[in-house]
Amino acid sequence: MKVSKSHILTLATAFIFFACEKNETQEKSIGSDVIILTQSQGSTLGYSKSSGVQLIQENGLYFKDLNKNGALDAYEDWRLTTEDRAKDLASKMSKEQIAGLMLYSSHQAIPANPQGFGAGTYGGKPITESGMPTSSISDQQKQFLEEDNLRHVLITRVESPKIAAEWNNNVQAFVEGLGLGIPANNSSDPRHGPVANTEYNAGSGGQISMWPESLGLAATFDPQLVERFGEVASMEYRALGISTALSPQIDLGTEPRWNRIKGTFGEDSRLSADMARAYVDGFQTSKGEAEIAGGWGFHSVNAMVKHWPSGGPEEGGRDGHFAYGKFAVYPGNNFQEHLVPFTEGAFKLSGPTQSATAVMPYYTISFGQDSLANGYSKYLITDLLRNTYGYDGVVCTDWLVTGDEGPQPEIFAGKPWGMEANSIAERHYQVLMAGGDQFGGNNDKIPVLAAFEMMEEDMGVEAARARIELSAVRLLRNIFNAGLFENPYLEPEKSQEFVGNPDLMKEGYEAQLKSVVLLKNKEQVLPLREKKKVFIPQKYIPSTTNWWGIKSEAQWVDAVNLGIASKYVELVETPEEADLALVFVNSPESGTGYDPADRAKGGNGYVPISLQYEPYTATLAREQSMAAGDPVIAPEITNRSYKGKRVETANNQDLKTILETKSQMNGKPVIVIVNAANPMVMAEFEKEVDGILFHFGVQDQVVFDLLTGNAEPSALLPVQLPASMETVETQLEDVPHDMEVYVDEFGHAYDFAFGLNWSGKIQDERVERYSKK
Repeated sequence: MKVSKSHILTLATAFIFFACEKNETQEKSIGSDVIILTQSQGSTLGYSKSSGVQLIQENGLYFKDLNKNGALDAYEDWRLTTEDRAKDLASKMSKEQIAGLMLYSSHQAIPANPQGFGAGTYGGKPITESGMPTSSISDQQKQFLEEDNLRHVLITRVESPKIAAEWNNNVQAFVEGLGLGIPANNSSDPRHGPVANTEYNAGSGGQISMWPESLGLAATFDPQLVERFGEVASMEYRALGISTALSPQIDLGTEPRWNRIKGTFGEDSRLSADMARAYVDGFQTSKGEAEIAGGWGFHSVNAMVKHWPSGGPEEGGRDGHFAYGKFAVYPGNNFQEHLVPFTEGAFKLSGPTQSATAVMPYYTISFGQDSLANGYSKYLITDLLRNTYGYDGVVCTDWLVTGDEGPQPEIFAGKPWGMEANSIAERHYQVLMAGGDQFGGNNDKIPVLAAFEMMEEDMGVEAARARIELSAVRLLRNIFNAGLFENPYLEPEKSQEFVGNPDLMKEGYEAQLKSVVLLKNKEQVLPLREKKKVFIPQKYIPSTTNWWGIKSEAQWVDAVNLGIASKYVELVETPEEADLALVFVNSPESGTGYDPADRAKGGNGYVPISLQYEPYTATLAREQSMAAGDPVIAPEITNRSYKGKRVETANNQDLKTILETKSQMNGKPVIVIVNAANPMVMAEFEKEVDGILFHFGVQDQVVFDLLTGNAEPSALLPVQLPASMETVETQLEDVPHDMEVYVDEFGHAYDFAFGLNWSGKIQDERVERYSKK
């Protein structure tokens, strides 16, 4: 290894410091295999006896001999900088090992499902037949960890925090014994969303603390609360063995029909930037004893912000997970504003970690910017992200970008938009040449190695090696920063005790209370000052088909957890007995903007997405779509317009239930509680009801605490609510705040930053700061 001046200076300083005082050590066992060594003058080290790793002593200090060569290599030396260690390790890695580092696994449940999506086996059998603990490593996981050298694992469902911690320890011990001893960097999509029918009380804990969804966090208009969420979530993640968050989603929600708007911080670039900055600061910053250096440490979770350069302006609201939604469009020439949550938020942190460490481009082709999807675009990744904005973190494709698309546009499969006719290996090559580092949802090193060969042919062996080492350094930094090379191990009993503990559950619950918007309160019907007799009609759940093609059965169900409701109100079975009615509904659900039946009848397959309950005909839609084209499935379709077509909502019954309840109550108050996945047209029922609460996913109990005055509403709308579908149809997908908003019977405009409390319209510093200028 070549020793740099920074190495010499760092080592000399460390030697002088550590020589002054004796290094006291203490060992602790976790289970029968893991040893934790604490040392008073250095890093805590965790290692597995079964992995074959031994400790090296130098000047009274201890280090892990990860590659088992009996010498202290620079990457094993915790006294050096992350950058020096990452460069040293990258230089030692084979092409096969770097290829594995670039892989990001498909979704992994712990334990693996016995069949269907994410299925796995244990000794060739389902977990229930194997006789093995549920924290065991599956056969498939062992294969991609050992044979494909994969080190980035995406975790979904876990049986419990204890099982997750045990699985983490098993995986870390397994990979510690392989090759250079590179730890696993486990990750997760957001997992702190509330379970509606779960009861909260002051002594309750759970599998994990429950907080508002992202749009609900945005509705608080409180970046400090969001930063605190990040702090809590990161500590819970680390207790589960998770060190990378595939979040936050900071696409600007300027297209109200897009089905992922609920995962954003809304449509305003200033609010989104502030929320993004707070979220990443919270996740990445370790403090106190947990800090190793520069804000990084054992509470840090790398934030992978998504989706560069924003997936929000989808044409017609369709989504890029499918061929029918592959284009983001900019009819308002407003591309630049969509970068603001990244460039002014996630990349300009207030805390010491300075910038989000990873970025995920979206599936879409940013129409007018490039003809290739964002993950393949050299202009968007190298020229814009890296060169213009100086970003040098990890760029990871979204999942299955390099896979083949399905036989029909509605089939969930690969998403190689712009590269449909190319081979899988060529797609990997294009990602690397565009400036990307990692391949989401790929467990297989073979196409990555094939891409390396293409690079060597085009660039020469030396230049190709330098290029892949550059990606390796970026990927390794995030593992070093989280302290995983020193100690990736957990104490399962402590994980079980900490994750979802009562104090954290309380914080999450209080945040949920701050995320619900009071839109209407006629004659101050709320809060309910005494225990009222309340009628709650059942809710109709329509039959729907999910992304995997699985169809659900229609059914009538209780609208809320009646056990919880009965603690706040006296439930009655008929409107005649009631003092008032509470109607719980979901925002309109009209589908994804594509209908195979329309295609089968000779149409182009494209239909409207509606935000109203009643049937909608798109008379004002574009005559000619802005973008079109699929060279594999439907090259003949050059116009994706749905002008003149009609669509019905699956949950039109929600509107019927509101209006029927209004009639049945015979003048007594009716309050509607909307669980909103998107903005919606309120004109269909607002004047018929007395109160409206609008939220983006909270526990039922939160609603009743607000209804009965145990808490006061304080949230504001993070998006506009349209006056009609006509204004939705004629707004521009890339422009915020450009709809005519609904005005209720009291003259209140349901605009961005509008909300009520018990005293009336909220006018505070949040409104002043973020209202449209």
